[in-house]
Amino acid sequence: MSRARGVRPFTALLLAGGALLAGGVPAAADAGEGDGTGDAPTEAGTTFRTATVIGQGTSATASASTGDYLYWTFPVAAGQTATAEATVTLPDTAPRSGPATWQLDVYDGLRRRQPCTEGPQTVRAEQDAASVSLSCTLPTVRPWAEPWSDAPLPGGYYLRLTVTELPERDLGLPVTVEARATAEEAGGSAAYGGALADPLLPVGAAGVLAGDTADTGDTGDTGDTAEDGAADTDPYLAALPEPDGGWGGGWWTDRWLWTTAGGVLGALAGLGGFRLVRGPRARREA
Repeated sequence: MSRARGVRPFTALLLAGGALLAGGVPAAADAGEGDGTGDAPTEAGTTFRTATVIGQGTSATASASTGDYLYWTFPVAAGQTATAEATVTLPDTAPRSGPATWQLDVYDGLRRRQPCTEGPQTVRAEQDAASVSLSCTLPTVRPWAEPWSDAPLPGGYYLRLTVTELPERDLGLPVTVEARATAEEAGGSAAYGGALADPLLPVGAAGVLAGDTADTGDTGDTGDTAEDGAADTDPYLAALPEPDGGWGGGWWTDRWLWTTAGGVLGALAGLGGFRLVRGPRARREA
């Protein structure tokens, strides 16, 4: 067999492996679409503890007064990149005496303010503006982090909206707000390995942690599990919807495709190289 004839099968195998690698990587899907928790909320909390729960892909509305602090909370799983959005419909221009600056902040379950990688987080609304839109895209949530790290972790996240600068006489003017939280899978690049034992869920009552047993006053009843106790003492924890695939994200990532395709291409390259350097076989003497 000539060396040229040996190259042809090797080239065909490489082309087939390249097609597998190029065609097997799916586009990132929007994990927030279609997983709402039912009817959209029509109110907002005024503190962290009273934040209104919204699911991924669910819009919430609220009527409030200019100057109020409005809070919502939503779940984000490991490997997801979340975006919080808010649209404020301002009152008629007649009673407004000047421009106002609105700000959207996002906090994690430990109430650490998170940086925004994209989106207008602070927007100045002129006196004649009819509405103002704000958004904040968070860094990709990691499955775990070192204690000294401020990396975003899976769990509940708070969205806080308020006005930071405006004429004093405009305080209390009515506004209508629409808030929305979405999340997209970041793909295999966010698969760092490891996982938290529990997500950073918000704590609804001072001194109550997830896993604490409810104090019912009946010392003879010991049948409640830790999970049931947490739900009894703090029903807010159970109200936060768990994302599809769990808090740690699904087991599947596109790294599986890259690893498999890389292994196939490596095997093909080894086989082709062997055939190239082997040369023609010597004929056996009769």
